[in-house]
Order: sequence, then C-alpha cells, then structure tokens
Amino acid sequence: MSITAPAPHFDGAGRIRVADHFYRDPGPGELRIRIGANAICGTDRKEYTQGVEIVPGHEAAGVVESAGPGTTLPIGTRGAIYLMDFCGECRSCSVGATNQCSAKRQDVGQTSDGGYGPYAIVHETNFFPVTEDVSLVAATMLLDVMGTSTHALGRAELVRPDTQSVLVVGAGPIGLGLAAMAKVRYGHDFPVYVSDISEFRLDLAARLGARPVDARDEASILALRPDIAFDSSGKTVARETALRSLGQRGALICVGHGEGLGIDVSRDLIAPERAVLGSEYFRFDEMPENLQALRDNLDYLSSIVTHTVDVAELPAAFELFLSGRTGKVVVTQEVTP
Repeated sequence: MSITAPAPHFDGAGRIRVADHFYRDPGPGELRIRIGANAICGTDRKEYTQGVEIVPGHEAAGVVESAGPGTTLPIGTRGAIYLMDFCGECRSCSVGATNQCSAKRQDVGQTSDGGYGPYAIVHETNFFPVTEDVSLVAATMLLDVMGTSTHALGRAELVRPDTQSVLVVGAGPIGLGLAAMAKVRYGHDFPVYVSDISEFRLDLAARLGARPVDARDEASILALRPDIAFDSSGKTVARETALRSLGQRGALICVGHGEGLGIDVSRDLIAPERAVLGSEYFRFDEMPENLQALRDNLDYLSSIVTHTVDVAELPAAFELFLSGRTGKVVVTQEVTP
C-alpha cells in the first residue's frame, strides 16, 4: 500500500524543512526500500543551496520494505542502492558498463526520491544485497567511496598496468577512498601521496597510510613524478599541476566533476606519452568484489566515516560536512516503519 510519511524537503539557501511526502506502491520489478543510512556527498551542495523538488540523497542503504510483481528478493533484505537505474538493454549495459547506460530510468536521489527520506522506490536490478556482517552505515561505503574509487583504479590500469606510485589530488571523501582502495589493492607499503590544503583531511589521509602533501607546495608535488594522478578536486589548477607532476607514460584520471583542464598537447601528452582519462561512478558488476574487500578490511575502510548523525539533525549534518573538517558523514534513521 502507498505511504505518506515525514521527509526532508530542500528549499534552497540551506533551508531544510520536514513535511509529509507521498510514496507510491512499488510497480513491476520495483522495491520500496526503508532507508537506514545515507552518506552526504559533495554534489549534494547544489540541492542544499539551490533546492530541489524531490527528496535527495544518492548514497543510500536500507531494507526491502515491500516488493512489486516480478521481484525475487524477500522482504527484509538489506542492501545498498546503486545510483543509476540502468536499463540493462542498451549497448553499454550489454557489456556491463551500467555507469554509461544510454537509457537510464532515473538517478536515485537526483531525479527521483533518495536516501534522506524514509523510503525510496528502486528497481530490483539496481539494489545490491549485503551480508549481515556489514552494517547499513558501512554499506554506504560500497557506493561513492569504494565503488567510484575502485573503478578509477581500474581505468588507470588500462594505460599503466605497472604502476608503482600514485598521487591523489583532493582529500575529500572520494580522495580518501582512492587512497584507501589503492592501499587495499596494491598493499600497505604502496606509495600513495595525497594533496590538499586542509590539515584536518591531510591528517585523515595520513591515518590511512598515505603521505600528505600541502597542495600549495607546487614544487614538492612536481617532484613526486607518480605513475598515476587521480584528481578528485575538480579544480583546474590542481588538475594541471597533477598532469605536470606525472612521470613518462603516466596518466591523469579525472574523477571529480567541476572545472576544466588546459593541455599543451606536445609537451604534456605526446612527448612523455601521457594519457588523460575520465572515470564516472562505477559498474554495478563491480559491487560483489567491493563487498568482499569491505568485509576483509571493514575496520580500516570504516575509519573514513568520521561522523554519523541522526536524520533529525540533518541541517547540522550538512553544516558539519561543508565545514571541511570531516571525512564521510553518514545520516542515519530507524529502519522499522
């Protein structure tokens, strides 16, 4: 049956009010998820400042509360919601590239109701079940922090399979995820450099085993000569410095949306045989491997979550996150109706 329940409405200019919100019955192939956790993302800043008609939140985890015709997951199944409601039939989906679907039905939390509210309606195909030993807070790590990061590492390996060191530009949640997943993937002693201007976030990176670098110290960054540089900052100046820091045959992987990139093709690309690649979200079929990595490294990866805040304190959670003195902030709520 349909439900009307209190949900946060983002009116813009940092105003969030709670009002009744209608949630329909799940249709064929759909699930209604009772949300238990949603991680705040830097891209939520737009909804927070400009307002939005739907209930946002695109890093959500919860429990199947009801199911439509043709579904197979039992009520009570716990899992994470994959942002992109992919069609499963287009050219991209046919080869597993669900992050490049050309006929998406919706983006959960961006074009349809998401994880800051009590419920979300999703297709069963973009709901990923998790094992009982993984909390719903930890399950949100499978999304932007682990999924986006691991996919970017794979993109880098396409052009530099012999990587011996990496630079991560920007120590926000994605940057911290890149640093952590590089350590998980390549070993604790693998050199990972992280640049930022925030001492708080550089300290977090150091606690993950990375080597912090002040982003304002251009000479030190240029001296690193990493094989791969990941930009999670979205800033032109940071990207251009990272590109120039690369050694021969290096690659810049752009993960953070935002500003542009100026390139001297002969100097920056042709002569040193460097590459520049984009990396967008991740493929749904990468989630099983990431779940195993999360289970194997649960305490280490969970340290990226520095704050959990009840949904009743959602405005305070946004102020905290936007202060820049956090890792990942996860908003929680009870999963019982």
